[in-house]
Amino acid sequence: MSTQVAVAAAVAGIGAYAFYLRNSQVDTTKPTFGKFSLHSLRLESSELINHNTKKLRFELPNKELPAGLKLSSALLTLSFPNGEWRPCIRPYTPTNSLDEPGYIELMVKKYPGGRQSTHLHNLKPGDLMTFAGPIPEPVWTPNKHPHVALIAGGAGISPMYQLVRGILTNPQDQTRVTLVWGVNTDEDIFLGKEFGDLEKKYPGRFKAVYVVATPDAGSPHQKGFVTKQILEGLGLSATEEKNKGTKVLICGPPPMEKALKGSKGFGPFGSAKGGVLAELGYTPDQIHSF
Repeated sequence: MSTQVAVAAAVAGIGAYAFYLRNSQVDTTKPTFGKFSLHSLRLESSELINHNTKKLRFELPNKELPAGLKLSSALLTLSFPNGEWRPCIRPYTPTNSLDEPGYIELMVKKYPGGRQSTHLHNLKPGDLMTFAGPIPEPVWTPNKHPHVALIAGGAGISPMYQLVRGILTNPQDQTRVTLVWGVNTDEDIFLGKEFGDLEKKYPGRFKAVYVVATPDAGSPHQKGFVTKQILEGLGLSATEEKNKGTKVLICGPPPMEKALKGSKGFGPFGSAKGGVLAELGYTPDQIHSF
């Protein structure tokens, strides 16, 4: 998620927490996150899906209703790890189908020293976690773009997975989707089966490519990082006729996003530096960071 969005999310989260202290009543007759609100949800299950990522399922107050989230929206998590006085506020994107009633699921990668990811990994079934939201990203409009290129790094795959499924399962949306996911090792491709199933179900509309920094011996995936050469080799240059009108969405670690988008430059001696996407011919209005 971009720095600007993260800061805005933190401010909104603190305000939401104050609101919660004043008004803790929950209306279970409406979707939990149909409008901005704050709720404590109980952890139903916790499943380790690879060496550092867990799938966490949280119960909604009404098991008959979905969360009420819209495509490309996220939630804030709020906690006080280890009894600290200052809250820890981090955004996460639910990865289950938005139409599914009764629960939300998060896929959480544990980072060394990560306050919130460590707290979430330590939760046991029955524990409570505070959520605020939704935190809306730009609303996805079906067929607005003929093609969307999704570039993710590490745990930045969560909003991309939500978006891929939302686009492909909407019979009214014919947008073509290309996903490029950069990871450290083959084991980090924890959604490989899900994306593979979608490729088979929607041939010609969806393609997933994995770029692995340190691949296993005999790995079928490209080695390295998401560079200009990698993207050109995948046919993602904006100069190609098929990519006219393409929208590029990015979510990943700050160094990755900076390499792709470039830097703006600060102060009287600062100068903007174009990134990989500019070199490929994309304009700023074609690019968005989650």
